[in-house]
Amino acid sequence: VVRRRLLQRYEHQPFISCLAGFYSCRWKRYQRERTEPGKCCCNMRECMFFPLLVAAFCFSLVFLYTWGEGKNDYNSFDWYNYGNLGFWFLWSLVILIVAAVLFAYISLLLVLAMCLLAEGQQLYLHWSHKIGTFLVLGFSISSLFALSILWRDHRKTVRLSFQVTAPYLHIGAIAIMVLLSWPVALHAIRADKKVTQVIIVGPYLAILLFLFLIPLGMYSPCIREIGTLGPKPALIGHRGAPMLAPENTEMSFLKTIEHGGDGLETDVTISYDGVPFLMHDDTLRRTTNIEEVYPNDTGKAASFFSWDALQKLNAGTWFLKNKPFVGMGSLSKADQTQAMNQSIYTLSSFLRLADSHNKLVIFDLYRPPEKHPYRNLWLRKVLDVILKESKIKRHLVLWLHNSVRSFVQSVAPGFQHTMGRKAPIKDLLKHNIVKLNLVYTDMSSEDIRKYAEANITTNFYVVNEPWLYSLAWCSGAHSVTTNAVHLLKDLSQPLFLMTPQQYNIMWILTDLTSAFLISLIFAL
Repeated sequence: VVRRRLLQRYEHQPFISCLAGFYSCRWKRYQRERTEPGKCCCNMRECMFFPLLVAAFCFSLVFLYTWGEGKNDYNSFDWYNYGNLGFWFLWSLVILIVAAVLFAYISLLLVLAMCLLAEGQQLYLHWSHKIGTFLVLGFSISSLFALSILWRDHRKTVRLSFQVTAPYLHIGAIAIMVLLSWPVALHAIRADKKVTQVIIVGPYLAILLFLFLIPLGMYSPCIREIGTLGPKPALIGHRGAPMLAPENTEMSFLKTIEHGGDGLETDVTISYDGVPFLMHDDTLRRTTNIEEVYPNDTGKAASFFSWDALQKLNAGTWFLKNKPFVGMGSLSKADQTQAMNQSIYTLSSFLRLADSHNKLVIFDLYRPPEKHPYRNLWLRKVLDVILKESKIKRHLVLWLHNSVRSFVQSVAPGFQHTMGRKAPIKDLLKHNIVKLNLVYTDMSSEDIRKYAEANITTNFYVVNEPWLYSLAWCSGAHSVTTNAVHLLKDLSQPLFLMTPQQYNIMWILTDLTSAFLISLIFAL
């Protein structure tokens, strides 16, 4: 008996040795203990820490999903940080990588723990992993809290994502429950008291039943009958094609046209001598080489420069240097050369380009600041460029600016008047509004349908990700403003599109298969 016990103490168990080594740094057999039937899987301290490991896994998973689904707004996030820090960096990509690494780390620890439990081994998490667990938990909770405070609209993005990903998240959750059935069944069988068995199995079965029935409350506009899908939403290039060329430049708009965009969106500012030009930011620091040409005026408002001064700036080299979007492909030599030679574009040239290619135009107008000579004449100056200089076809202009709308309607009949917020249909018709230009987080298939019945179409901005474009398509949106015309144009149908019958089959098969596997595991 003594000899057998000594052999058991030092016997070779490579699988368990690896599990315990990575989880506990206990590579030797004599360092480990088995869990006796009816006994707890670990001491009191480890029992108290194990829920923290599970919590770290859950919070890191939630944050990874939340941040991953927010990819549509990574550029806005990086732009926000640029405004606060003063230099450009892809912080969004760094956070995504860190979140993925931390989730992978905590998932590995949890898998190791489950395997050790299944092998009947006592749990003992090494102190270094305990520190790592606290770091993951702290990072995930603090990041989720920061998102909820600083980026509240991000919660709306996550809620929208559930409308297309929920059926597949359901399958993933069921798969996890099937995997968990193995250690749950082993510990339930080893328990020597009925109460203990109920405590182990009861919550597991309750969660499983909830997951089996949750599809009854799911809604997705992409689950629809054949023949009910509306036309593909038109694509309006947001500042052109800023993933392929410097934003708000001639090259950017030409790239949008080249890739089949239906319209062009831009931002209009007035120079100090009255020339409307295209610029999104208040200053010229981000999108020009002003630090080289006018190093003492980097903080000066763009509208306080004369047009002659603006023409001396390069509006393309920053794009090659900073690469403002995550996942940007490399440009050809010809495109790099063209980008390096871009200059600030005038509103007149922009409108002539759109008119020559029969493209819709929509733009934000920025009123000049105090002490600007055109502060009270800026709208008239813009209208002069539209009506007299460019002479663009009026039906191509989506007029967004809301002030003095009645005056604009009187001097420029034929514009498609567009509102930038939701409003009662009666008020919209009263002001001859034919289109709504809404942020994508306001997307609602019910609202889209109501407005469409009144012949008011909807455009959503800024929609870059295929899943979000698919949701807009399924919801009935007429058009979207996007940075990724070159990517979205290739979608022949929405992602995740299926009929109710197909989804019911997927749901029932998933539930039946998982129920069979779980029953088999408990029976064995």
